[in-house]
Amino acid sequence: MKRNIPQEILPLKALQEFTAARIGLGRVGTSIPLKQALEFKLAHAHARDAVYSELDINSLTDLLKLFGLPVLHLQSRVGYREQYLQRPDMGRRLNKESIDLLQQGYYVETDIAVIIVDGLSATAVNKNSPELLRVLIPQLTAAGFKLAPISLVEQGRVAIGDDIGHGLKAKLSLILIGERPGLSSADSLGVYLTYGPKPGLTDEARNCVSNIRPGGLSYAEATKKIFYLISEAFKRKSSGVMLKDNAGLLES
Repeated sequence: MKRNIPQEILPLKALQEFTAARIGLGRVGTSIPLKQALEFKLAHAHARDAVYSELDINSLTDLLKLFGLPVLHLQSRVGYREQYLQRPDMGRRLNKESIDLLQQGYYVETDIAVIIVDGLSATAVNKNSPELLRVLIPQLTAAGFKLAPISLVEQGRVAIGDDIGHGLKAKLSLILIGERPGLSSADSLGVYLTYGPKPGLTDEARNCVSNIRPGGLSYAEATKKIFYLISEAFKRKSSGVMLKDNAGLLES
């Protein structure tokens, strides 16, 4: 027997193909149907798991070696995951061992430092950063950008890229980080770029391309946006609020 759909739900059913948001779920009495209720609980469990997931260091290191660049393993000042969640400030700075590693490197000036950070979803980084980098890094090198050693960072926040980019003497830092999991996506990757990275910068100095994943922004489209922003950042020698994504706008 076909389930009757309440009349007030019908206008929302057509919108479901355009969004992963939970709309037009229907109802049973005063509650939502059992199937949708269980799906909600499963999504919540996936989000919690993503927050406590860990970087697959070995697999990521093997992938990054294919690009012919040194790989640095770095760590924030956070000692354990609960501390990471309670003390965002400690996730924004490198610990002493990582600072010493950068200071001992005697790095020459480069254009871009690619920095991979677990953030709030290492699951997103493990799943999406390999595919994105396979498209992005060849495009950057073909355009003549000189890349610094690639950094793999555990227990990090976005701002940790300021310390790393500055320590590697890079003109621009490019941070790939797991975004805060939601109830429709626990595997969303964000990419932040900062021109002239140095300790003490705040978020108005950065540009972000977010929701990079198979169910969101595709790797090809993300690469296109990131490459455009990087090119404009070097042209203007700035990023953040001084740099807008005007790609695709019609010329007057």
